[in-house]
Amino acid sequence: MDLGLKGKKAIICASSRGLGFACATALAREGSDVIINGRDVEALKAAEAEIAELQGGSVTSVIGDLNTQTGRDAILQACEAPDILVTNNNGPSPGTYDQWDEAMWQEAFAANMIAPALLIRAVIDGMRARKFGRIVNITSAMVKSPHPNMGLSTSARSALTAFSKGLSKEVAKDNVTINNMLPERFDTQRQHQMAELAMALKNITYEEARAEMEATIAAGRLGRPDEFGDACAFLCSEQAGFISGQNLQLDGGSYVGLI
Repeated sequence: MDLGLKGKKAIICASSRGLGFACATALAREGSDVIINGRDVEALKAAEAEIAELQGGSVTSVIGDLNTQTGRDAILQACEAPDILVTNNNGPSPGTYDQWDEAMWQEAFAANMIAPALLIRAVIDGMRARKFGRIVNITSAMVKSPHPNMGLSTSARSALTAFSKGLSKEVAKDNVTINNMLPERFDTQRQHQMAELAMALKNITYEEARAEMEATIAAGRLGRPDEFGDACAFLCSEQAGFISGQNLQLDGGSYVGLI
């Protein structure tokens, strides 16, 4: 299927590794010219080189911290008229409610609600004027299934979800869509870190920690990043113009709710 993405300009935030990198790879493979972003120079340059080897759309890397105006401006200046925006950012560490002071709450919302909302605000008028736009927010499965230890992340991402839902209804008539991708346990560096944490806390092997993680997924395995990237590419496609304001659960069938 031709997704109609050849020549489209795409900004993918926090994309030097993990799920952001998977999205950038999928879009570049489909012919989009991608702007990738990160704070680690070496990781970002390695990602740029790997995407360039696909010989699809062009790839440009931009060093910048999404949580600062300077960082956001650098990304936007590298792609003044984007057709696609994929927002993504590091989430706060797990914890408990009694550990979270005001500064930690403000930091969580700055990274996972305010930064993406400001990027959306910066690009959406141009998308509306050009009658094409695809915005995808990478949030979390816990937006729909909150966990007490992930309260900082879940709260901030839920706020972004609410903002995006309201805005999606206003811009749909201009062929601009806004959707959210809700991942759960994809085989990325984050899950390796979680396995290592379980090893330390439970005095178990890495293999045992991985098996415990896989057992929580109905599919019996962790998700592959390329599966996530391909889903993102479809949401950005010409064919997905009638899909907006949605939360796409990518969790191997694990969500226990009905809607």
